[in-house]
Amino acid sequence: MTTLNDPNTAGADDLVKDSTDQNFMADVVEPSKEVPVLVDFWAPWCGPCRQLGPMIEHVVREAEGAVKLVKINIDENPGIAQQLRVQSIPAVFAFKNGQPVDGFMGALPESQIRDFIRRISGNGPSPDELQAYVEQGMQALQANDLQSASQAFAAVLQNDPKHVPALAGLARVWIQSGDLEKARQILDQVPEADRSHPAYEGAQSAIDLASGVPSDDAETAALRQKVSADPTDLQARFDLAEALIAVSDPSGAVDQLIAITALDREWNDQAARTLLLKVFEAEGPMSEVTRDGRRRLSSILFA
Repeated sequence: MTTLNDPNTAGADDLVKDSTDQNFMADVVEPSKEVPVLVDFWAPWCGPCRQLGPMIEHVVREAEGAVKLVKINIDENPGIAQQLRVQSIPAVFAFKNGQPVDGFMGALPESQIRDFIRRISGNGPSPDELQAYVEQGMQALQANDLQSASQAFAAVLQNDPKHVPALAGLARVWIQSGDLEKARQILDQVPEADRSHPAYEGAQSAIDLASGVPSDDAETAALRQKVSADPTDLQARFDLAEALIAVSDPSGAVDQLIAITALDREWNDQAARTLLLKVFEAEGPMSEVTRDGRRRLSSILFA
């Protein structure tokens, strides 16, 4: 049975090998002029190193020659690690043309190691793969898992810093966390020419809706009572919808706006439908609020 970083097995192929300070030029610097070389600084006592080792070896071999991996035990070979100012391990440096160009510390998940290798080797993910990350991020956002959503969008932006759906998704993360200024800063990174993209427009609508003056519980309760007393008071319903948007209840707002549309499609120059479409845009096409609301709106408009 072989073990991680076992020098008896490391030389089994040319893609993964152990090296020393003395052989660093021959094993890392020179080969990196032909193909990127990853250097994994590790030590036998380091638990995360033993976790990272099998994963990075697997992904390097999976890349089939796009990169190579060299492992250096810093207990036995501290010189290069000191020159690179390695302060904690595992630490991975990517060398190209004889120079370190990127790196990471810690035992990353295999998916992130794969993304790192793709970026370093120039074999980045396809547009479909980037879109899959965006969809994962949006699903995490719907589940209020802001950390996972942020990581998914960031993974896309590492490969394409101007990817509009990813920028819009990351802006939504900040909207949902309550930092509208940060959300605006993220959206500002979208090039002017791409601002007609539905993802950008949806995120901008979400910011606009979130920027409304928050309603307090007393005001919302009073509006509910007013609507209950007179369900045909369309202005009261509209005011209640705006109040519900302000307190992050888009589903409740949609209920009121659908009711207005059912009672009078043309009320106030179709103000209810206009705000309803803005809520759909802000929530995004995959949101259950949007899908359910669109079904209900269609049943009214095409009845």
